[in-house]
Amino acid sequence: MITPMEIHNKEFKRKMRGYDQDEVDEFLDIIVIDYEKLYRENAELKDKINLQNEKMRHYIELEKTIQNTLLMAQKASEDAESNAKEKATIILKDAKLQAENIIKDANNQVILLEKNKEELIKNIKVFKAKVKSILETQMEILNEIDNSGDFPDIKLEEIDNSNINKEIEIPGPEFEENGQTINE
Repeated sequence: MITPMEIHNKEFKRKMRGYDQDEVDEFLDIIVIDYEKLYRENAELKDKINLQNEKMRHYIELEKTIQNTLLMAQKASEDAESNAKEKATIILKDAKLQAENIIKDANNQVILLEKNKEELIKNIKVFKAKVKSILETQMEILNEIDNSGDFPDIKLEEIDNSNINKEIEIPGPEFEENGQTINE
């Protein structure tokens, strides 16, 4: 591109009958002024375009950074949600397992208590039968005495008190405490 200075310094050859030198110089001066003005405006516009391009590059980089940040935030959010769901699943599974263990232990306690109850009922029946047998024996003796009206000469040493004085063993129920069976 031709510069205003080149226009200003341009020398034309002179020929006879050529243009009026002063008029040409005056016209060239006007052109130089206008062209210089356009040249400066063009340079300013180029600077503005360069500045705008620089700003646009900056904004494009900023947009990329924002997009990357949003993607990272979205991924972090998804990861957090996934981790929370995973932890919730683990907690729920543990809670179910603990509940199953508690129910199993409770059922085992019920079974043990049922066994102890049955054993206790059996022992009570045995005890009742022994007491009944002792009472029947004593009633027979009393009835014999009543019927005969005679009181035999029995020495205290000869009386069979083995049934009376005999301790009747009744096993107590078994209870489980801290995983160990205890007899009362």
